[in-house]
Amino acid sequence: LPPKRRTEGLGRDALGLLERLHTAPSASIDSNLNGMTSSSAASETSASSAGGIEGTIGKLSHISISSDGTTKLLIRMISDGLEVETVIIPWNDRERPKSTLCVSSQVGCKQGCTFCATGRMGKLRSLTSDEILCQVWYARKVCRTLNIPTVDNVVFMGMGEPADNAEAVVVAAEALADRQRYGLAQSRVTISTVGPNPGVFAVLGKAPAALAWSVHASRDELRRKLVPTTRYTMEELRLGFVEALNARSKKLRTTMLEIALIDGVNDSLDEADHLADFATKICDDVPGAKVVINLIPYNSIDHPTYRKPTAEAVTAFQKKLMEKGVMVYVRTTRGDDESAACGQLATKKKKNGKRLTG
Repeated sequence: LPPKRRTEGLGRDALGLLERLHTAPSASIDSNLNGMTSSSAASETSASSAGGIEGTIGKLSHISISSDGTTKLLIRMISDGLEVETVIIPWNDRERPKSTLCVSSQVGCKQGCTFCATGRMGKLRSLTSDEILCQVWYARKVCRTLNIPTVDNVVFMGMGEPADNAEAVVVAAEALADRQRYGLAQSRVTISTVGPNPGVFAVLGKAPAALAWSVHASRDELRRKLVPTTRYTMEELRLGFVEALNARSKKLRTTMLEIALIDGVNDSLDEADHLADFATKICDDVPGAKVVINLIPYNSIDHPTYRKPTAEAVTAFQKKLMEKGVMVYVRTTRGDDESAACGQLATKKKKNGKRLTG
């Protein structure tokens, strides 16, 4: 075991068991990661041996690192060979550098958002809670091995719709926020849902995590264009969201509304004005709520008509929201040169990436 693990107060029996389970796989992946400093392939040795995470849950099969340090992992599930992507986003410019981890909850997704690469895959299957947590285990391992800042924030914003796999997502979030397991603060775990129906917010709201809503448009007609599986009006969904927030502790009433901004589609000032009113109504109906709008400039997935909005349009949209008293942030695009940015995740290996074979 790494020296850091030996300082956490485990007993001799527990240490012995962990060594028997993980020593061989850990040594294997360490050697592979250390050898992946260029685009050359590294061969996998004994990582598939029985026992341990690598032999029973998932195996790291591919790594790609973008120019900004964003690191995308491809993990192959042992049960059926299907693969999911998880992304480490390091923040080296902070006083105490840390990383955010974007995890997947499904292989593919059935919601069909027109701006998202995962939606084009369709839903293949949901992940178990162990398969979700496996992504966190590998990410921490990669961070230690490649000297990437440690993960202190996990967001369910990767492949899949958490509401379509709510039970496993809630169990995984409980493990992440458990002091005896992953030990993350509840505010450092975020579950983002597109909101397939009004009731899903309450189900996901049971998790010890922040709740985010991928709104993308507050007007019904435009929302249906961007999220074609939408079957409820935005007002019906808003009421379900409000009910779920009111049932939460005040510490967990801080929430995000996420908007994938697309040039000429939903980036007009009229849309910003309508969105501001929509967010304000949520605040008015939830005592103590703090609603933050997260603007995500569209990342290309080879859509025939969608384009990234201009910087001027994003700034104007943000300014309109702020003028109406709404808190708003623009998400920094990370990892787009390796298809690791928001909306670009799909299980397709890059030819020039770093991959493990076997």
